[in-house]
Amino acid sequence: MNITSLLENTSTHPDIACEHGLSLYIETSSKNILFDTGSSSLFAENAKKLGIDLGKVDLAILSHGHYDHAGGLKTFLSLNDHAPLYIRKEAFGPYYSQREDGRYHYIGIDTELLSSSRLILTGALTPIAEGISLFSRVEGTEFVPTGNQSLYRKEGDSYLPDSFTHEQYLLIEEGETRLLISGCSHRGIVNIVKSATEHWCKPPTHVIGGFHLYNHRTGEPETPEVLDAIATLLLATKARYYTCHCTGEENYRYLKTKMEDHIAYLAGGDVLTC
Repeated sequence: MNITSLLENTSTHPDIACEHGLSLYIETSSKNILFDTGSSSLFAENAKKLGIDLGKVDLAILSHGHYDHAGGLKTFLSLNDHAPLYIRKEAFGPYYSQREDGRYHYIGIDTELLSSSRLILTGALTPIAEGISLFSRVEGTEFVPTGNQSLYRKEGDSYLPDSFTHEQYLLIEEGETRLLISGCSHRGIVNIVKSATEHWCKPPTHVIGGFHLYNHRTGEPETPEVLDAIATLLLATKARYYTCHCTGEENYRYLKTKMEDHIAYLAGGDVLTC
C-alpha cells in the first residue's frame, strides 16, 4: 500500500506547492482513494506533477466539514466523472472559527455540493470495500485538542461549540497492515486510536494524520505535560505515526524527542509505503 501526500502545510520537494490543508492519495491492492482535497485546486496541480491521474481515483473521502480539507472538491469532481464521495451529512453545517480579533470567520464547505448525485452519506461505521471502512463514533474524552475551543457551529444567531460529529476516519486492513487515517483528529488522536483498536480488536500498525495540537487563535502549542502524556499513550500502541498539517511543527519536534523512530513528518510530495 502506498500513500502520497498530494498537499500539506509544508513541502520538502521543490516542485510541490503547499498551503494550509491536507490531501492524500492512497493506493491499496484493490482501490485508489483520495482522502481530502486541501483548501483549493492546488492538490490537483501537485498530483499532475507527481504523475498521479485523479481520473483513476475509485472513491473519495472527506474527513470533516472544514474548507482546508474540502476546498478542492469541485475540482476533483470535474476531473473524475465516476468516483463516489463519502461524506458525513453533518459536514455541510455552518462552521466558524473565532480568530484573535474576536470575530467569527466561516470555515465550512460549499453547500452546493449537496446536490451532487455522487455523495454517499456515511454513518457511525460504513464499510466501503473488503478491508476498507469509515467510522465516526469516538466517545473518549482524553486530551481533546485545546484548539477546538475556538471552533463553533452556528445555530440561529448563536455560536455553539463544535461537537465534531462531522468528522470521520479511514480504516484500511491489508495483509499485516492496519492503517488508520485521520484528517485533523478534532476528537483527540488518543481517543481515535482507541476507537480504531476496538474496531480491529488490536491496535493499528500505522497512523497518518493531523493531530490538531496547535491553537490557531492563540498561536500557542500544547503544554509539555499534555504532549508527554499523548506520546506515552501513543507509544504504548507500538504503531508507526506519520503526522502533518494541524499538528504544528513545534509540537511535532517535541513529540519526536519522546517518540523517536515511532513518529515522522509527512510533508507535501512525500510517499509512504506500508
